[in-house]
Amino acid sequence: MRSPALVIIDLFSRFDFPDGEQLGPLAVEAARAVRPIRDAFDERGWPVIYANDNFGNWKCGFRELAEECMQAPGAPQEIARTLFPPPAHYSVLKPKHSAFLSTPLQILLEKLGAAPLVLTGMALDSCVLATAIDANSREHECLVVDQATACLPERRSAALDVLSQSGAAQVVTDRQLRQRLMSA
Repeated sequence: MRSPALVIIDLFSRFDFPDGEQLGPLAVEAARAVRPIRDAFDERGWPVIYANDNFGNWKCGFRELAEECMQAPGAPQEIARTLFPPPAHYSVLKPKHSAFLSTPLQILLEKLGAAPLVLTGMALDSCVLATAIDANSREHECLVVDQATACLPERRSAALDVLSQSGAAQVVTDRQLRQRLMSA
């Protein structure tokens, strides 16, 4: 039997990019919304996958990046404390926006037999959107959890519209996600 996979996109960050200071608190809120979803996946033994930028550091792995965030004050540390990955979780480092671009994510999903994909993280209008579009082109069903994504407020509505109208993903609330996947 196939199980869904939770993909947590780019929530581990230094927020040292344009708009990072404004996006940091929004990402903390998203991380807090991801946590109960992640806990529910863990309780059911469903896969949790972190797909994260590598901060331009090609010499370390995801757990080292998560440790770096744990030491940084503010949003990086809050998110790391909320979502630090236990050993049973999977991770892929990505060089660009989509979690599929130049990563082993597709192979991992095939090995896990995972479906559908539950996408969370930041930024909704960039990396989450690109991942959803790439997932759709690979014929994966995607659910994007609205509250569990971070985006600058002025970009949120347009990103949600693209996801919904393109058919790349179904946008759901955390309540709808629980009803659909976790009530069984």
